[in-house]
Amino acid sequence: MYNGSLLEDDCDNIAEVINEKVVGEEKSEYSNNINGKGTQGVDASLYKLKDSLSLLLRVNRANTINIMGVNSNRVEHLACNNGNGSSIKIQTEIQLQMPTLEIHKVQLPPERTTLQKLRHTLSEIFFPDDPLHRFKNQTCLMKLLLALQYLFPIFQWAPHYNLSLLRSDVISGLTIASLAIPQGISYAKLANLPPILGLYSSFVPPLIYSLLGSSRHLGVGPVSIASLVMGSMLTETVSYSQDPILYLKMAFTATFFAGLFQSSLGILRLGFIIDFLSKPTLVGFMAGAAIIVSLQQLKGLLGIVHFTTKMQITPVLISVFKQRHEWSWQNLVLGFSFLLFLLTTRHISMKKPKLFWVSAAAPLTSVILSTILVFFLRNKTHKIAIIGELPKGLNPPSSNMLYFNGPYLALAIKTGLVTGILSLTEGIAVGRTFAALKNYQVDGNKEMMAIGLMNIAGSCSSCYVTTGSFSRSAVNYNAGARTAVSNIIMASAVLVTLLFLMPLFYYTPNVVLAAIIITAVIGLIDYQAAYKLWKVDKLDFLACLCSFFGVLFISVPLGLGIAVAISVFKILLHVSRPNTLVLGNIPGTPIFHNLYQYREALRIPSFIILAVESPIYFANSTYLQERILRWVREEEERVKANNESTLKCIILDMTAVTAIDTSGIDTLCELRKVLDKRSLQLVLANPVGNVMEKLHQSNILDSFGLKGVYLTVGEAVADISSSWKAQP
Repeated sequence: MYNGSLLEDDCDNIAEVINEKVVGEEKSEYSNNINGKGTQGVDASLYKLKDSLSLLLRVNRANTINIMGVNSNRVEHLACNNGNGSSIKIQTEIQLQMPTLEIHKVQLPPERTTLQKLRHTLSEIFFPDDPLHRFKNQTCLMKLLLALQYLFPIFQWAPHYNLSLLRSDVISGLTIASLAIPQGISYAKLANLPPILGLYSSFVPPLIYSLLGSSRHLGVGPVSIASLVMGSMLTETVSYSQDPILYLKMAFTATFFAGLFQSSLGILRLGFIIDFLSKPTLVGFMAGAAIIVSLQQLKGLLGIVHFTTKMQITPVLISVFKQRHEWSWQNLVLGFSFLLFLLTTRHISMKKPKLFWVSAAAPLTSVILSTILVFFLRNKTHKIAIIGELPKGLNPPSSNMLYFNGPYLALAIKTGLVTGILSLTEGIAVGRTFAALKNYQVDGNKEMMAIGLMNIAGSCSSCYVTTGSFSRSAVNYNAGARTAVSNIIMASAVLVTLLFLMPLFYYTPNVVLAAIIITAVIGLIDYQAAYKLWKVDKLDFLACLCSFFGVLFISVPLGLGIAVAISVFKILLHVSRPNTLVLGNIPGTPIFHNLYQYREALRIPSFIILAVESPIYFANSTYLQERILRWVREEEERVKANNESTLKCIILDMTAVTAIDTSGIDTLCELRKVLDKRSLQLVLANPVGNVMEKLHQSNILDSFGLKGVYLTVGEAVADISSSWKAQP
């Protein structure tokens, strides 16, 4: 399609035609004259006509063709100065043969059998990354090696491992171990579990992940959110203080089902399910959970013995002030002193990332200093609660404690599913974040299998739900981790602690663990992300607020349910109420765009061009019919008010309509009939392959006729306008 402006190449061609007409056979003589080889021939100024004509045509744009097409320009009485004061006038007419507008036929996609269509659909749903492409044209031995590398990513980097990588991984592994040990103890208490389980969970799962995981920087272990959710959900039904054995059984069984759910998602390639937890709802959920966790730690900071087991903000605050007589000034002084120390080190590391080790070493430093302080003042600090004796040795087996029948099985399954979704979402998000920083990819399905299998193995070795921790992974990344060996080094440090150092934690005060937890979860309150949501998308911000207040005032599990419900509602809202636009032509181009976005876009007389920006399904077909008819009514009112050309044709741009079902086809058919009764023509522009195929199979195209479907909006406007002009 011609765009209404002449290119300079066209000017060159016109100049050559003029030269042939005027100079004829003397052109060679003229060339010799220009090169100083002779003085005979036509004046040199005549040959400069090309440049003058090019300038004239660029300036005289009023004579160029527009989108509807004018196929000739007239050039006459053109004067050219030869540089010596004389001029030559040429009077000639040149017929410019502009490219005529070609109407392209909208093609159907190649025919495929039902089995081929089903195979393609399933491949796009479950295998968008085509994981088997690496096996093509490979020998059997190479296929076996590639399969091992796919299932066990350690085989990818292990053959190239060297001392330089080991040195970096040892430093980072020891650094995150200093953070993992106190965090593990603290998070276990957050889940109302014995502190030793936090260390067990920092030993076995990292070893499993280092074999199966694809992230080089993910620091594996217990995390605050999963610990909080598990503790709150189990405590509602089972009390650890009243029945510790049953509580442990529920925790291990919930971990087993969490791992089973996670690995199943990876094996069945159903990872898209976790995408229903949108970023805005997670921002609100994490912030609400962080506040609840922090308020729960007031029990340790204030030394309260009788504290509520509920997880809502109102009961927690009531319990804090109701038990004022149990407040201990020793706990207050010790707890807030170390809390201030931890927050200061965190601030330093945030301001100067090179000093990441300051905040990484602060928790272990706090544990050591507070333990020494309480040990020397043990006769004067009776009101400061301590951890007490922790058993030495490796993880004891716990497969015999898995609970697969009985009245509490549903509770274990529900807790496992909720904690599994949360931990999986956090782990994959953290892994992808740091992979992007180092420009490598993390396979989501392999991560699901790795995290799931390590939780299944953990449930049989006295561990509870673990995943990739953001704080641990950030320290691991900043410490220079190069491979998953850093997790092995961390697990080795935890192993040494389990075997030899457990007695040293006897006098560790609970108040310091509370300070460590508060410092860790404060980072989950992302107020900058919430502010960005407010600026960019108010609906996302509303979803964030609903999730936030749901956690604070209802409960953590129900808050998560609200987050999922809001995410699903938002999807349904976008599907059932898609965006529709009125398009106009950008002057001088064949482009049609939104009239309200591009103010220079012009309406085409007698046309209204509408675009639908979504698939047409049963959920939105009725709405789209009503909305299109409303657009038509409003256009007719506008035309009448402005005394413009009568509306004759509605062009529906289907470029963004990626799919259509039978309800959508029926809607188009009904819409065509309604408009036809009003003497209005409905035209479809650029239906994509599968949409065109379904329209053809439904025989609806027969009712649209020859001038009912076009490849582009521009072709539709030009062809229909020319047919109107051809009519007497």
